[in-house]
Amino acid sequence: AASRPLVSVYDEKGQSTGKSVVLPAVFRAPIRTDIVNFVHDQMRRNKRQAHAVSDKAGTRHFFLVSIQMYYFICSLGEQTSAESWGTGRAVARIPRVRGGGTHRSGQGAFGNMCRGGRMYAPLKVWRRWHRKINLKQRRYALVSAIAASGIPSLV
Repeated sequence: AASRPLVSVYDEKGQSTGKSVVLPAVFRAPIRTDIVNFVHDQMRRNKRQAHAVSDKAGTRHFFLVSIQMYYFICSLGEQTSAESWGTGRAVARIPRVRGGGTHRSGQGAFGNMCRGGRMYAPLKVWRRWHRKINLKQRRYALVSAIAASGIPSLV
């Protein structure tokens, strides 16, 4: 106890009471900012909620003739009217929306580089949303954070 310094005690008004206590050993712990940052980052990831993109997102391109046709196509599921023009036209072989009379006809569809297309790597619910943190690392980070709070220049 002799190696640990004495600290004065203050009341709730901020005035010294005249008493002094030995500084707790936790304030003498080594400060590892890398472990504190790592544990904080991993704990922050545990607050995320799993979410995903619809399987049908970016794949519902068809030329709308009537509302009845819309319901018919929707009842078929994945069927769409966008098809590739093939080779020989000096354009990319991406599927294109059929029809005419609208700006949308002839535009690319489905691809991740196309307007209204799917994502490159759609989010899945089975992604690793939560992270396990070693118990000793968590304890070390807590002790380091408490020790850092005792240094006025770091607070």
